[in-house]
Amino acid sequence: MISIFTSSFGTTFQAVFQILLIALAAGILIRRNILTQEELKAISALGVRVLLPCLIFTNIIINFEPSKLKIWPIIPLSAVLMVGIGLLFAAILFWPNIREKKYLFAPAALQNAGYLILPLVKFLYPHQFDEYAMYTFLYLLGISPLLWSLGKYLVSSLPGEKPTIEGLFTPPFIANIAAILIVLLKLKPFIPAVVINSADLLGTAAVPVATFVLGAVLGSISFSIKSYVADVVKVLAVRLVLVPVVTILILLITGLYKNYPLLCNLLVLQSSSSPATALILQVKHYGGKEQQLGSILLLSYIACIITIPFWLAVWLAITA
Repeated sequence: MISIFTSSFGTTFQAVFQILLIALAAGILIRRNILTQEELKAISALGVRVLLPCLIFTNIIINFEPSKLKIWPIIPLSAVLMVGIGLLFAAILFWPNIREKKYLFAPAALQNAGYLILPLVKFLYPHQFDEYAMYTFLYLLGISPLLWSLGKYLVSSLPGEKPTIEGLFTPPFIANIAAILIVLLKLKPFIPAVVINSADLLGTAAVPVATFVLGAVLGSISFSIKSYVADVVKVLAVRLVLVPVVTILILLITGLYKNYPLLCNLLVLQSSSSPATALILQVKHYGGKEQQLGSILLLSYIACIITIPFWLAVWLAITA
């Protein structure tokens, strides 16, 4: 068990470290003004509106086989459950100042389910990337609407403002829904191969662009936690410790890993992932506590160099 743990930890640590090195390079470009915020916004828009939807669409069309993955609805539901676990722990830790601290619920409960996880599985499991990516996109189907409704409400809402459904139908979400419907309705034969191949070609650029954007966003964050260290500790405790522990316990109790080991590996990675970088973009655009949220995100990404390898190694050692 110890050898499995050390081997898994070392491999995952190297993968996370490689991703953050790329992110560091992108951050330096932002800090040195070699890349402007306007240019970053354009690159991010290209990734979100074109490249990632193409990757999602082609991966689901090519690899998603409902007859072989009958439990597929559980995957988006697991995303909702994981967010709920994070919100519950955040409510407990920030009681009775829930209204004042509600912006901290978002980084505690809503993780980076795509821009960090996709490059990570690309490094860790290059030969099984398509299957892991398919699971990731099904997972995004559950978390994406929550990120752009509940997440925005928590970090950017004015007093008395209620969540809305505006912003739910992002290009990645639409691509996900469209691809799943095409597969379920057995319409794939009616899509010309040239369309799928062209979209697949564009989709290959999604992961490196996503990694670059992640680093550039983090690189633009200023860091200061002196006045709210306790809040940072609580958020990191929920996001990087409590949620992974509960996720591992649920997977062990259900025995899901016996028939779907790759899916369970992904769920452990998702549970230990850092907060979604989209949260800082929401604050920049809609307003909110940018300094506090940005500092938490930056610190969490540094911490995940250790926590992600640790929890995946624990999981693989337990289930070996």
